[in-house]
Amino acid sequence: MQNDSRICKGLNRWADLGCATASLKAAGATKVYSEKISGAKTDRRQLANAIAALAVGDVLLVTRLDRLARSTHDLLNVLATVSERQAGFRSLADAMIDTTSPHGKLILAVLAALAEFERSMILARTSEGRTRAKARGVRFGRPLKLTDYQIKEALARRANGESLAVIGRSYGVSHSTISRLELE
Repeated sequence: MQNDSRICKGLNRWADLGCATASLKAAGATKVYSEKISGAKTDRRQLANAIAALAVGDVLLVTRLDRLARSTHDLLNVLATVSERQAGFRSLADAMIDTTSPHGKLILAVLAALAEFERSMILARTSEGRTRAKARGVRFGRPLKLTDYQIKEALARRANGESLAVIGRSYGVSHSTISRLELE
């Protein structure tokens, strides 16, 4: 049984919030949460408040999808949270995005599959790029503190019995840096 109460979230950074609020109220919203912050931000207090206020059967209603999230990943995270609370989601400007209908659930399932595919493609391209860079001799991680000449000199001093702390102080590095040199 679906609750008739509607929880609303109207995000419109540049336009008058009054218009968005009126649209939400006309669509049946009983409470409107609004903030003038970019949808690209993931840490938004009013969005968190709106989601926390959702009860079973409520609907999170937004004026436009791009006011809620700028990326598919962020949108799916918000929708998963709404779903966990056993609430629905609906966008006024994007009629196909409506988890209260079977058609809307299908569209969101397709979006989720596309987002997962996109993520796996990004991981594959990143991995390939890393492999190509390593083949070209690119070294990952922090830059070395010592030059090749200093490393050879430090190793020679160490072989002559000089203490790690003394060698390290002379180059402005810790004794740990000197102790790791023979591993490289």
